[in-house]
Amino acid sequence: MNRLPSLALCVVWVALIFCFAVNQTQAQEAPPAAPPQEQVQKPTNQPSEKGDKEDEDEMKDLFAPEPAPTLPPGMTGSDANDPRAKLAPGLYDAGEASLGIQHLLLVKKPDAFQLGTTDPDDPKVDKIVGQLGMGGNKKIPKPAHLLIAQLAFANSDLAFQGNHLFQGNFYGVSIYDISHPANAALLTSIVCPGGQGDVSVYKNLMFMSVEMPNGRLDCGVEGFPPEPPPPADEDKDKDKDKNKVNADDKDKVSADDKDKDKGDKEKEKRHRIPVAQKDRFRGVRIFDISDVQNPKQVAAVQTCRGSHTHTLVTDPNDKENVYIYVSGTSFVRQPEELAGCSGEKPDKDPNTALFRIDVIKVPVAAPQDAKVVSSPRVFIDARTGAINGLNNGGTHGKKGAEKPADTDQCHDITVYSAIGLAAGACSGNGIVLDIKDPVHPKRLDAVNDPNYSYWHSASFSNDGSKVVFTDEWGGGLGARCRPNDPSKWGADAIFRLKDNKLSFANYYKLPAAQGDTENCVAHNGSLIPVPGRDIEVQAWYQGGISVMDFTDPASPFEIAYFDRGPIDPKMLVLGGEWSAYWYNGYIYGSEIARGLDVFQLTPSKFLTQNEIDAAKTVLVADLNVQNQQKIEWPAKLVVAKAYVDQLSRSQALPASRITQLEKAIQSAERSHMSKSNMAKLKGMAPSLEKSAAAAKTPADSMRMHALADVLKHPSA
Repeated sequence: MNRLPSLALCVVWVALIFCFAVNQTQAQEAPPAAPPQEQVQKPTNQPSEKGDKEDEDEMKDLFAPEPAPTLPPGMTGSDANDPRAKLAPGLYDAGEASLGIQHLLLVKKPDAFQLGTTDPDDPKVDKIVGQLGMGGNKKIPKPAHLLIAQLAFANSDLAFQGNHLFQGNFYGVSIYDISHPANAALLTSIVCPGGQGDVSVYKNLMFMSVEMPNGRLDCGVEGFPPEPPPPADEDKDKDKDKNKVNADDKDKVSADDKDKDKGDKEKEKRHRIPVAQKDRFRGVRIFDISDVQNPKQVAAVQTCRGSHTHTLVTDPNDKENVYIYVSGTSFVRQPEELAGCSGEKPDKDPNTALFRIDVIKVPVAAPQDAKVVSSPRVFIDARTGAINGLNNGGTHGKKGAEKPADTDQCHDITVYSAIGLAAGACSGNGIVLDIKDPVHPKRLDAVNDPNYSYWHSASFSNDGSKVVFTDEWGGGLGARCRPNDPSKWGADAIFRLKDNKLSFANYYKLPAAQGDTENCVAHNGSLIPVPGRDIEVQAWYQGGISVMDFTDPASPFEIAYFDRGPIDPKMLVLGGEWSAYWYNGYIYGSEIARGLDVFQLTPSKFLTQNEIDAAKTVLVADLNVQNQQKIEWPAKLVVAKAYVDQLSRSQALPASRITQLEKAIQSAERSHMSKSNMAKLKGMAPSLEKSAAAAKTPADSMRMHALADVLKHPSA
């Protein structure tokens, strides 16, 4: 096990606050979350020889702009001439650019989730940094203390129910009234630190992920006593002499010395895991939100690795329970803190908490009885029974190709109960799961990609024939959309899904270049229910929001966007959109540093008003994006008009037939659906079905069939 230098220890704790995706082999070595390798030097087994001043300078450099790399051979980068590339910086006054999107509102973070100071010497800063276990560390410069304290209040994911929006935060949850989206207002905030604070809702229950070691069972803000300092280097001179041993002398090292070294490393590993605390909570909290303005915690289900994210799973055959798939990506806690937890490799402990997910069963009528009911080994090799049966196959890195690494965690799992499948974005792999038995999901397929660094999240197309996987290259902290950052890295990978097998189609990445101080990489998004098309709105951190059409998975393209300039022109400050989701006619963005954004789509050459209005006909009672719902459109004439617009755009029908269809639909609307006009519409359906058989593309064929179905039985 590698020794962790003092500077790297500081950075690890910084990475903890971000709580973003990491390779868990590193995370297990250096809890609570290892930093992305692009940002810090890997720990070595040698003592740090840097002085305090040099360490401090290096810590400052962590937050300074990273020089743009050279594009690898054969790779292309982002467009530096895009209007989004040179926007003015600022927190609330940054420059903005948009296409096909109107920004309606920014609701600033509530006071409970604001640090309330920009002075690094303010006692509030030291208090927050201390609660995160970093107090008193002289290697971290004062400006970085301020940054760390601010990041402890980062906004995270979103969930929706009725007229309420639930916004997670590393410090708790905020609940908004969105009955009038352009005037959305805060109802209440729950202060409950522990990160990431990802949320989902089901009936009168709200679930929240907790992963960081400052989480308490009682939601207390005081955290825990400071961790003891790392072991001192007792004999650096001896270590230096040992490092000078030549290759011939290495063979003379005794077995006893090796065993002692191994024992010392195991002690260091145990030390770096936070001291066991009986009141620590890491797992999934459950709140009763019957009174939405006064949520009450009714259960707290502990897990060995905490909950980085979770997925609400409903079983069509089980109305009494809901299930939670827990994705833990951080370190495994000590068995002294939670019995049965082990962070050993599989060859040492077959019951290790690595290489699995956890499934929590929640009785809806008695949520206090929620408990972990299974821990599926979704990475198992079916041929050998090895639980570490998947690896990333080798991936890209800052210095070139890297060696294959085992996959031992899922970051996000999207379930699609209507088709009985789930898509897991699992660090080194994208996987497909059979979830017909939600307690015992089984892997059906797995893929990897040398251009992918960290498989982060997934979305199905509505018909289940495609899956969009995201790559969180750099863990969300790095500037990864600069002109020299490859367009295949930190992007979406679109796969076709047929007979439960994935096949690669193409990549999609935000096309606009971003600056050196803008953290930018693919992140969370959802489908926009435009009939006849596969469209996803997606967050890209400080890259803003991009709306992608992936109807043809081999040729995805951008149709709308919104972006702000960097928060800070000199320092990379974590900010931007964590999530961007469509819900009942509007797009909501969880802005990490600023608050809650509300948008609406506007017509452009890529999207007509009829298509936007047709999307608005789809209304749902709630939305947890990782529990994907099947979209069904009503047989309204506005839906028919959307299909006609699409057939006109693709020139799938002659202009004369498009005009006939448009006039017939307009006449039916003006006549308030008179029998004669209804009959005329119905009479046009057979010819559309005939034309569908000869359509040049599957998409146009589907649109003609769907249009014919609406014309047969239209409603106003």
